[in-house]
Amino acid sequence: MCLTADLISCLKLRGLHTSVDDHECRAGVHRATWRVHKGNVMKVSRRRFLHAVAGAVALPAVSRTAYAQTYPTRTIRLVIPFPPGGAFDFVGRPWADKMKALLGTVVVENVGGGGGSLGAAAAARAQPDGYTLLLGGTLPHVNEALVKRKPLYDPVKDLDPIAGIAANFLCIAVHPAVPVQTLKELVAYAQANPGKLSYGHAGVGSIQHLAGELFKSLAGTLEIAPVAYRGTGPQITDLIGGHIQIGVPGVTGQVIESHRSGKMRVLAVTSPARLIAAPELPTAAEQGFAGLVVVGSIGLLAPAGTPIDIIEQIARATRMAVAEPAYRQMLIDSGIEPTIDSNPEKFRQSLADDVALWRPVVNTLGLKID
Repeated sequence: MCLTADLISCLKLRGLHTSVDDHECRAGVHRATWRVHKGNVMKVSRRRFLHAVAGAVALPAVSRTAYAQTYPTRTIRLVIPFPPGGAFDFVGRPWADKMKALLGTVVVENVGGGGGSLGAAAAARAQPDGYTLLLGGTLPHVNEALVKRKPLYDPVKDLDPIAGIAANFLCIAVHPAVPVQTLKELVAYAQANPGKLSYGHAGVGSIQHLAGELFKSLAGTLEIAPVAYRGTGPQITDLIGGHIQIGVPGVTGQVIESHRSGKMRVLAVTSPARLIAAPELPTAAEQGFAGLVVVGSIGLLAPAGTPIDIIEQIARATRMAVAEPAYRQMLIDSGIEPTIDSNPEKFRQSLADDVALWRPVVNTLGLKID
């Protein structure tokens, strides 16, 4: 008989902490030593041992729960599918810090490229044991579900949603040398300078890319060339440096501060209403672009098949983190809206809604990439 990990967990749940290993069981050990909670050690007969085994086998649900109760026993890896400096990084790193007290040690790994696809695919291929998580959401989800001819992974079948953390909005910003103050002035300037302007986004097929193309379509098909970056951070660097004239980054504290300091000029945000953190920034809708309301969810996913008890444990810890006033206020101050009381099913539905929302836009634009 082999004492499996699930069996050990179940026996521990009954108050018995075994010192018998898998090798000893295969060798036919007739007795075992158990340590009870009070620290006393006693010998048990092979008959009692087998009785405990039979009880464990008869309770698979309990053993799965016991396994989750021991999680985590080692460091958790959080894959952020973009380089440092963007909204995902801004949300993910503080979340990882909060988890030290609520869940366990979480290390962040930035894996940029492909509009979030490379990092998301790497996470989807990981072992479904709760030790690799993805900070995903609308951006990589819609990219892979709608835009790719040859997807690197199936965002529905290969990833299990855990919980939403926040909603992020985009903005349309220009380098200070571009002589415009509003979206309508930008349209007129682009029409007067066809083929001379370019805009940056976080990768081909990303929500930033789709929003940029949607803006061009709503404005009457402007000749502004898209420039793909591995994430928002590099895009902002080039926008401030004047290498591109226009950017469509996610709103973060860095973007707001860069606007206020004159390093870039935010013409409009894509939120339904003005941001609490920056009420001076007008929305695209109030400037006549009602179709340019873009909201991107950011949340946690795990490789498909991750035990549900572990997923729920992470979701509970995430809700506790988002409920903390200081963490929630930090997000709000950066133009990011915290997602309150999320769970696996709510986040799954949110992502499904995002795909349904963008499907007609992608079809209208005719945007497909290899």
